[in-house]
Amino acid sequence: MINPSDVLVVTTEYIPGFRIVAMLGEVSGGTSRSNHGSVAAFGSSLKPVQQGELIHFTKTVDEAKDEAMMRMKEAAAAKGANAILSMRLAIDSISELSTTALAYGTAVVLTKE
Repeated sequence: MINPSDVLVVTTEYIPGFRIVAMLGEVSGGTSRSNHGSVAAFGSSLKPVQQGELIHFTKTVDEAKDEAMMRMKEAAAAKGANAILSMRLAIDSISELSTTALAYGTAVVLTKE
């Protein structure tokens, strides 16, 4: 099995110089992160706000994105894929208390042309 960290992820439908030898289907990865720490930190001080950005919330979104992407790559590697094409990422807040991220795409096996 390929190491999930080695799975190539692109937002395009193909990669110049590579040929698709197998399409293994849709793969996805998701997570939901609590904003509780961010809300508590923000409530205790306005220091986390820099130039209008809520630093703690940004960190939560980044962590959710990274976890969703890794889970998607793990799902692709489990299918025997070495790449994910047409990757999309959706991030949303269920409420002010949580951030949800979903990464999805098409798992494929590529070879160089």
